[in-house]
Amino acid sequence: MLTAALFIVLTFVIGGIPTGYWTVLALKGVDIRKVGSGSTGATNVVRAAGKGPGLFVFLFDIFKGWAPVALAHFLDQGVMASDWSFAPHVVPPLVAVAALVGHSKSVFLGFQGGKSAATGLGTLIGLCPLGGLFTFFVWISVLFITKYVSVASILGVFSCPFWFALLHSPIPYVCYCVFGFIYVTYRHKSNLQRLMKGTEPKITDKKKEPPATPPPSTEATPEQVP
Repeated sequence: MLTAALFIVLTFVIGGIPTGYWTVLALKGVDIRKVGSGSTGATNVVRAAGKGPGLFVFLFDIFKGWAPVALAHFLDQGVMASDWSFAPHVVPPLVAVAALVGHSKSVFLGFQGGKSAATGLGTLIGLCPLGGLFTFFVWISVLFITKYVSVASILGVFSCPFWFALLHSPIPYVCYCVFGFIYVTYRHKSNLQRLMKGTEPKITDKKKEPPATPPPSTEATPEQVP
């Protein structure tokens, strides 16, 4: 049990690696928490630093969710099965929770962070690769249709309990999917408010540049005419 507890704590720390914050700070010298939505996730990185850095952050955030969960799933099925037998198939979902929450409550950023969508996707792939890929397919399909990352993220995680159930995943895994849907939706509450107001930006929206300041006029004013 102690080994499982240490594994969960370590995963919380790994999940909190602020990929987006460090990337934008290194490239632009800017605190991403003061840009756009204030999130450290990939979507806000695109706004702050461009598509390339945004893609890197997206993939790394998936990886830091997938790696510890996939390892926990492997150990749960094999060498650690006897040590974790106090709760069969429960440790991997708890590790997934640690990665999910760790991303949005990063110990490196005073318990601030992103919306946990990409890291959450990584945890799903770690628990059940096919279920995670089906969830990603829903996400990419909704994003293609609506152009809203927030809507795609919420509907993607909404679908994952059904995929996991259809694939006969252990009940604790399905319960984690339900928790993930609730948590990720809560993390997107500000996006939902903007959607209701019609102010939520689409992924296709171009960044608005500030209006150019006209050069000072060189023409003499009436007061200046001798």
